[in-house]
Amino acid sequence: MRLISAILLTLGLTSALLVSAPAAAAPTTVCGSTLTSADRARIVELSSYDAGSRELPLVQLRRNVERLYGIVDILTENGDRRGLFALGLASVERDAVMPLQNRPAVFQTPRWAPVISLTLLNRFLDAVRAEFSGRPVPGQWRHYFDLAADCRVPGQRVAMAGYNAHITVDLAYATADSRATTANARDFFFIVDSIAAHGNSIVTSTIREYGVDLGPIFRFYVLGEGLDRVAGAGRATGPMLRAADVGYNVLTFRNGLALQDRTSAAGARGDVRGLWDTGEAALTAFQDAGLIR
Repeated sequence: MRLISAILLTLGLTSALLVSAPAAAAPTTVCGSTLTSADRARIVELSSYDAGSRELPLVQLRRNVERLYGIVDILTENGDRRGLFALGLASVERDAVMPLQNRPAVFQTPRWAPVISLTLLNRFLDAVRAEFSGRPVPGQWRHYFDLAADCRVPGQRVAMAGYNAHITVDLAYATADSRATTANARDFFFIVDSIAAHGNSIVTSTIREYGVDLGPIFRFYVLGEGLDRVAGAGRATGPMLRAADVGYNVLTFRNGLALQDRTSAAGARGDVRGLWDTGEAALTAFQDAGLIR
């Protein structure tokens, strides 16, 4: 299995969490980390961007990636676990996404390619801004931030919940927001495959900054043994097996297309929730087996 598809088999949240949580002030202390009021204000500033900008998408993407780097610096310097996913995202933006985006000729649809990367990144920036300004946070990200705040939750699970939210939920909606068509399929998979090829960037940066080793979990599921063990124990669901067979990225792209059609949008929203739930079933099974610590 591809790395991203494999990661997703370890993740997930309950479908009810897709509803935004009530607004609350951003916590000052998160699992031993204390941010100053200036830190929190700076994160809100960095996660704010001009949604109506008429600049080229690539120009906006470059600027917003720099904003992400600034957010990561604050969170990692304070050991704040809300940065566990942000750090991995910054790593692949640096090592995989931007090297491609800065060479438009590698894409079949070069006008569209930076749009999908921008809309996907902006969804995370929106969640960060909501978290640190006390506004309602999308459910999948509310869950991630809550896990980060609970010191009893293993760092591996916190990080993986972020990847689940980003790739299962946000990527599908970002695909729709970018007005993707089947003509963009090659570039979509080109980008996600490049990210998968740079999975070591995530592992290296996460263990360096947080002491959380995602390597074993990534390698375990890339080899396919994780799903085999769950299936052998009678814990694999039908949707889980289908996702492994077809591939999460294929299903996510398909959902992104369907979300744009009024006749299929409701079903696609249900499919996104279903994939999210499938990840949760895998995560629960793997944690029960002692594979997530």
